[in-house]
Amino acid sequence: MKINWGTGIVIAFALFISFILYFVLKVQLNDDYERELVVSDYYQQELKVQGNIENTNNANALETKIIIEKAAEGIEVSFPESFDYKLIKGKVSLYRPSNQKLDSEMQISLSSSHLLIPKSNLVGGLWDITIDWEYQGVSYRNKKSIYY
Repeated sequence: MKINWGTGIVIAFALFISFILYFVLKVQLNDDYERELVVSDYYQQELKVQGNIENTNNANALETKIIIEKAAEGIEVSFPESFDYKLIKGKVSLYRPSNQKLDSEMQISLSSSHLLIPKSNLVGGLWDITIDWEYQGVSYRNKKSIYY
């Protein structure tokens, strides 16, 4: 049987499609490849975007801003000294872009105007820190990326 150019093109397309499908199925069925979203409730988070923008604008409008910095003991968050630290409520979210299993969230509980995230809770690498907090009915949001 002689193969003409039309049959050759069809065979080449079939082989190419088989090659691509093999790799797609290999990635989808293998648990070694991570196919996770940034957050599991992505669409619910999208609904909160405008509120997050307003909270960030509130934080940027403060005369004395929050300071998030790396320290020997961990990551230190310093709230404005002019605020009564007993009235500050909220949460700190630690997001690890490279591994969703290391993500954590903690409530703000202050005994002074400083909050320390101990380095025992942190693995070396890049961390995205989001602080959603409230003081006297006004909500604020601060974000910073730190390589620890």
